[in-house]
Amino acid sequence: MNHVDVVRSAAGSEEAESEDIVRGPRLHAFSLCGLLQLHTGFSPASLHPRTCEPNQARANMSASAGKASKKEANSNHEAGDETSEKEQQEAIEHIDEVQNEIDRLIESASEEILKVEQKYNKLRQPFFQKRSELIGKIPNFWVTTFVNHPQVSALLGEEDEEALHYLSRVEVTEFEDIKSGYRIEFYFDENPYFENKVLSKEFHLNESGDPSSKSTEIKWRSGKDLTKRVSQSQNKGARKRQHEEPESFFTWFTDHADAGADELGEVIKDDIWPNPLQYYLVPDMDDEEGEGEEEDEDEEGLEDIDEEGDEDGEEEDEDEGEDGEEDEGEDD
Repeated sequence: MNHVDVVRSAAGSEEAESEDIVRGPRLHAFSLCGLLQLHTGFSPASLHPRTCEPNQARANMSASAGKASKKEANSNHEAGDETSEKEQQEAIEHIDEVQNEIDRLIESASEEILKVEQKYNKLRQPFFQKRSELIGKIPNFWVTTFVNHPQVSALLGEEDEEALHYLSRVEVTEFEDIKSGYRIEFYFDENPYFENKVLSKEFHLNESGDPSSKSTEIKWRSGKDLTKRVSQSQNKGARKRQHEEPESFFTWFTDHADAGADELGEVIKDDIWPNPLQYYLVPDMDDEEGEGEEEDEDEEGLEDIDEEGDEDGEEEDEDEGEDGEEDEGEDD
């Protein structure tokens, strides 16, 4: 058999088995091509290219199928995004509707709470009045309460405390419309600092809802204006005290810069006024420290006495030992 016959035979068998070669294993196709080329030096791929490249057709078919599936997936994804966006927008609209209902309930609850507060505020007034009468029987009740309160005490200088010793009564009154504001009144006995019997400060909400405040003008006696003393001492930069005193407590009556952030007014109304007794009964920390120091000194004194007693006992033992040795020497 010559080369041409071999080639024709191979080509004919390739046509008969092309379907099997395409579907068959990769090894079968490449073995046939390899044998033909090895024995004849002629590659049948030149006559039938698919003979030696059965997997190429399969790869092309797979690539086409992959592109089609990718396009289909992209179109499905875009459709899903559009559906998701619509669902999200609908959900947001429903949330807004539900939130409006919640806000209406909160507003309604606030109105009901305000009515309850007004009712019980009137019921509390007789008890506040009775409490004030009883407090009047305790000397220095209010100055002690303020000094024991951590936030108020930080605002008190020594002279402020002296002036507050004349404070006999404090009253906090919330207006009938509680949201509109409140008033704080300080009642003083005759004192060397100012002529006023009552100092008050009121807090209001105007028609636009902005907070404002107003207070009594303090009529200071000559040379007794505590607010000016503080200003003068602060201006004297050459003389600095070791313990810088805070701004005078009484400047609070003249400070109307930010009525909505008046911390002292809020503390007096919401913390001290409902139960001032809890701060009056707070033990004085200085007294506790003093008692602790006295106890420490007493314990140290007892320890010193014990040590001295031990030393005396040792000396007596040594003296007795020496006397005993002398007696033994004399006996000998």
